[in-house]
Amino acid sequence: MNRSKTVAFIWLLYALFFYSLFRMALRNSDSSRNYSSASDAVISNKDRRSALYDQMGRDLKDHGPVFLNRGGRTSQSLSLSDIFTIRDGSVAPVLKAANPPVRANVLYLSTQYSLPISKALKPILDPYFDKAIWFQNSSLYHFSMFHASHHISPVPATQDEIETEAAAVRTIAQRLCPLKIVLDRVVLTSTGVLLGCWQVTSGSDPITIRAKLRTALPRAPEKQLYDAAILHTSFARLLGHPKASSKVLSNTSYQIHFFQELVHRLNNELQGFEAVVSELWYVEEFDVLALALNGRMKARRFQLGCSRS
Repeated sequence: MNRSKTVAFIWLLYALFFYSLFRMALRNSDSSRNYSSASDAVISNKDRRSALYDQMGRDLKDHGPVFLNRGGRTSQSLSLSDIFTIRDGSVAPVLKAANPPVRANVLYLSTQYSLPISKALKPILDPYFDKAIWFQNSSLYHFSMFHASHHISPVPATQDEIETEAAAVRTIAQRLCPLKIVLDRVVLTSTGVLLGCWQVTSGSDPITIRAKLRTALPRAPEKQLYDAAILHTSFARLLGHPKASSKVLSNTSYQIHFFQELVHRLNNELQGFEAVVSELWYVEEFDVLALALNGRMKARRFQLGCSRS
């Protein structure tokens, strides 16, 4: 009888032991799935950006350098003649009042990073374009995230509503983490915009940032100006013919090759450049494209706090 009790007790111990192992295996499996899902999301966002940048990179080849004929439009549906003019042989912005003012949310790139980029661009571009180029103000390099109002779909707001929006954006900024980013590539579009296209190595992803801003700003236009995944900033805009031999520019194929080589040189200098983004700005642009054209604006600057609350 005692022997039977001993055997039963041993079997019970074995059962408890294997049940414990089974529970541990389940927990490890769940953790692995959760980690895998998180990794997949990061990979997915990165791949989505890469696909966008591939498409942007093909634009010049597919459509040719439209800007040489003063053609094309900006990403905000403005023609080049709407925003630039040639005055005394130099490019000058055409500043037009935005009514109502555009309310933009942008990530700001500190001059700690923008100045080295600007200094790398000019020795490569200046010999060819001289005055037929507009360089983005290096103290205003930014990444457009989300518009509470833009000129295509204006959303008027009272001063109280503007203050409420700004307060909501401040709260969002406190919960976002600084972004460590790396320059994936430099791209030249068919309309002459020289863009830096970035990837995120850590911190809050642009998709997350835009989703939070969408929730915080429910009156904002449904149609935003950029893909939710993109992280790009304008470096310069080419507005005229380069100083090159007539043979180099004799047909579209030669022109494309010339600009592709120029972009290749820029990528050799800048690809892989690393930076940290730690500010989110809520900007009232009183002139159309004020951030791009050195126009009138009011910026509220918020540090990314990475708060869990």
